[in-house]
Amino acid sequence: MVSENSSTNEERLQQLKAFDQSKAGVKGIVDAGVTKIPSIFLHLGDDHSSFSSSQPTQTQFRIPVVDLTDTEHKRAEVVDGVRRAAESVGFFQVVNHGIPKRVLEEMLEATRAFHELPSEMKADYYTRDPMRKVRFVSSFHLYESRSANWRDSLLCDMAPEPLDPLELPAICRDITVEYSDKIYKLGLTLFELLSEALGLKSDHLLGLDCANGYIILGHYYPPCPEPELTIGTDKHSDANFLTILLQDNIGGLQILHENQWIDVAPVDGSLIVNIGDLLQLISNDKFVSVNHRAVTKTVGPRISVACFLRHMSLESLPRLYEPIKELTSEENPAKYRATTVKEYVGYHYNKGMIAGVSGLEYLKL
Repeated sequence: MVSENSSTNEERLQQLKAFDQSKAGVKGIVDAGVTKIPSIFLHLGDDHSSFSSSQPTQTQFRIPVVDLTDTEHKRAEVVDGVRRAAESVGFFQVVNHGIPKRVLEEMLEATRAFHELPSEMKADYYTRDPMRKVRFVSSFHLYESRSANWRDSLLCDMAPEPLDPLELPAICRDITVEYSDKIYKLGLTLFELLSEALGLKSDHLLGLDCANGYIILGHYYPPCPEPELTIGTDKHSDANFLTILLQDNIGGLQILHENQWIDVAPVDGSLIVNIGDLLQLISNDKFVSVNHRAVTKTVGPRISVACFLRHMSLESLPRLYEPIKELTSEENPAKYRATTVKEYVGYHYNKGMIAGVSGLEYLKL
C-alpha cells in the first residue's frame, strides 16, 4: 500500500519535472495567465508570513554608501568606510565607481530582453549541466530545495577559463562582454580596498586568487499573483569571496540585520557589494557574510545582475583557504578549519542551504 506521503512526494516530483522539461521558466507560467501560483512554489519557510512586499520593513536603517570618486587622495577615508561596512553590515553600496550609467542601463535592458525572448528561442540555453558555461535555468536546486524560487536566471561563467563570446546569446552578447570586463576591474579595486581594511598590503587578497574566477548571473523576477506565498530568492549567504550586484529600480532585495529584514532601496547609478562566506572565513570573522533574500512583487519584472567572485578552475581546487595568519593570534585563534572552494561550495549547497544555515557552521573549530 502506497503511503499518502510518498504519493504526495511522487506527485510533486512529477510537477517539478514537468516545469523543468518545459524549459520556459517562471516567465512561461506567468505568460500562461496563472492567477494562483503552482504548489511547487509555495514556500514552506518559517518566516513565510513576512514575504509580502506590501509590508515594508519598519526601520530607519540604511546600508552604508561608499563613494569611490577619489580613491587615491582620499584613500584612508574610503578604506575606513569599506572596513566599517564590511565589519558591521556585510553589505554596502558604491557610488562613483567608474562604470558609465549607459553600461549599467544597457546590461539591465539586455538581461530583460533575453528573458523576454520567445520560449523556443531560449530553450537551447536551458540546462542543468554544470559544464555548460552559459546556461538558462530556473531554480538552480529545483529538485533539492523545499520549494522552487519565483525567478529565472542566465548564468555566464566568464573566468578563469575564458568564455567564447559566441556562446552568449546574441541579444545580450556585446553588453555582457563589456559589462563583465568593467565589473571585474571594479572587483579588483574592491579587493585592494578590502585588503587594506584588514590591515594588510593592498595585493594580499588578490594574491590568494580571490578574484581569479567570476560568473555573471542575470536574474529575472516576473510579477507574482501571490507574492506573500513564495520567494524570489531564498534566505542565504553567498558561497564566494565577494558579490557585486546591479539592480533595477523596482527593489525586492532584503538583508537580515539585527534579526530584522531590511529593504535595500535602489540608489540610482549605484552597485551593491556584499561580503561572501569565504571572505568571512579567511578574515577570521573580521568581515561578515550576512543572510539576504529577494521577495516577489505583483509588479515587475524585477531585473538584477550579480557578479560572483570566486576561483573554481581545476588548478585552484587543491588550494586550501583558512583564516589569514596575520589576522590570528593566541588571543584571537583561527575560528575555522581549512577548506577548498569546491568543498565549501558543497557544504553550502548540499548541507547549508537545505538545512537553512551557513556552510561556515560546518567548518567551525
